[in-house]
Amino acid sequence: MGQETVIFSSEETADRQRVSSFLRELADKIDSGEVILQQGTDEVSLSIPDQVTLEVKAEEEHDETGEIEEFSLEVEIEWKPGAAVSGVGLG
Repeated sequence: MGQETVIFSSEETADRQRVSSFLRELADKIDSGEVILQQGTDEVSLSIPDQVTLEVKAEEEHDETGEIEEFSLEVEIEWKPGAAVSGVGLG
């Protein structure tokens, strides 16, 4: 597998309502086929093809005594460059 380059990253503390609202908006953007991620002056535009790989993972992190320190829920969407994107586009 090749080297991974992070082209956008963001992390914030938020309440459940903010997270669920963000995920709903993200779902709508994925459905439309284009996602634009913005934070400050950083912006990344992604064209989402019709077929993707969806990975969902729940994890728990333990401290040195074995006690659970943190839970995480990760959702990852992957696709290959050149994957078919539906619809007509104008250059």
